[in-house]
Amino acid sequence: MIGLSVVIITFNEERNIGRCIDSVKDLADEIVVVDSYSTDITKAVCLSKGVKFFEHKFEGFTSQKNFAIGLASHDFILALDADEYLSQELSSSIARVKSDWDADGYTMNRLNSYAGKWIKSCGWYPDRKIRLWDKRKGAWSGGLVHEVVVMQSDAIVRHLNGDLLHLAYDNASQLIQKMQQQYADLFARENAHRKRVTPFKIIYKTLASFLKSYILKGGIWDGYEGLVISVSNANGVFYKYAKLLETNRSKNPPPLP
Repeated sequence: MIGLSVVIITFNEERNIGRCIDSVKDLADEIVVVDSYSTDITKAVCLSKGVKFFEHKFEGFTSQKNFAIGLASHDFILALDADEYLSQELSSSIARVKSDWDADGYTMNRLNSYAGKWIKSCGWYPDRKIRLWDKRKGAWSGGLVHEVVVMQSDAIVRHLNGDLLHLAYDNASQLIQKMQQQYADLFARENAHRKRVTPFKIIYKTLASFLKSYILKGGIWDGYEGLVISVSNANGVFYKYAKLLETNRSKNPPPLP
């Protein structure tokens, strides 16, 4: 039986962190939470659950998650976000591999929700991710956003049954805000020195995003929710490239008249 460290990063997650912790408490040999100085009662909830709680300045998802991994006592890691929790089937799958670890890492499907509805269209499912792995064989990689676990070339990766349940967004405001502000800002910062963009590129990238999500990825079959998600995906693409264009221009101010 391996020792398993569950690692979670948080910021103002008082609504979600208790559910996340409760879903893994029977599997975890320790639970490590790294918080970005929340201003709500996230810290109090975590401490009431008996986890190992740390505070660390947020400088990007990749660096924050790798910092958290470094605090884990065990080599075997289950990494979750605070708004995620394990389905019963996935919990059973992880319990089995704890007793018979036969790979270096394991993928799982993530099922995302919008306004209380589980969404399998718009490119949101199966959203397969490595979240259970031997930290000697892999680590978080990426820039300020869109971080993924990258395994060594010789690593053996298998798939687990069951879904990682993600309470992604309650309403359109949350979805659009995250697309426009958090992801767009981080994208612009990350790509300011290596990508150039034009107004025409903004237009066709935005249109292509909507058509891909709504038509090719089946958002049209999820009714109102599919439409909102597809429009929001396109909205996020528009704002991230618009902010990148403004960042590009700020690096090259116009000549004096």
